[in-house]
Amino acid sequence: MAITDTPSATGTARKRRPHSGGNARGAKAVHKGQQTKAAIIDAALAMASHVGLEGLSIGAIAEVMQMSKSGVFAHFGSREELQIAVVREYHERFEREVFRPALAAPRGLPRLRALFDNWMRQTSLEIDSGCIYISGAVEFDDRPGPVRDALVDTVNTWQAAVRRAVQLAIDEGHLRADADPAQIAFEIHGLILALHYEARFLRSPDGVQHARAGFDNILARYQP
Repeated sequence: MAITDTPSATGTARKRRPHSGGNARGAKAVHKGQQTKAAIIDAALAMASHVGLEGLSIGAIAEVMQMSKSGVFAHFGSREELQIAVVREYHERFEREVFRPALAAPRGLPRLRALFDNWMRQTSLEIDSGCIYISGAVEFDDRPGPVRDALVDTVNTWQAAVRRAVQLAIDEGHLRADADPAQIAFEIHGLILALHYEARFLRSPDGVQHARAGFDNILARYQP
């Protein structure tokens, strides 16, 4: 007998309805898993800010999160994966706090100055915790591997953004046409490193003032 979609002699054919309960439970479980993973990264970033990326361990994070080690492993299969996730999360927050707000400023020197001001403010906020970019560079400068690669990639991305901001200032005529964006970005980065050293290690109260004066001196040298 051929199978057809027409009603049978014994009654009307009934269409099967998909059971949505399983899908809803699955989606809820995925969402909960994502929330847990985000919470683990948040706790790991807070810990790394104080003890460095090398100070991270699955056991320590499990204790902070009041989870089992296997529970943390379910989200991060290794300590290395957790470290890389922390690097990426720090980079995302850094961009959100430093770079993206500067885009609201007009192109050229106003945007470059906003970028530097945001960077200084972020550095000042991290005096008691530490900068993952700086501490990570110390920890992994001579240690090849995926964690170092992640750090290098994020720092290169950020430095490229600074060079673009300098190039825009040149394009707008705010800096000399023969100015070298890479050199200016290098000097600006040097000010941030000096500020971090002065404020965090020497506890100098004049670090921000000196950094801002240094920034103004850099711009003055490259004025058209």
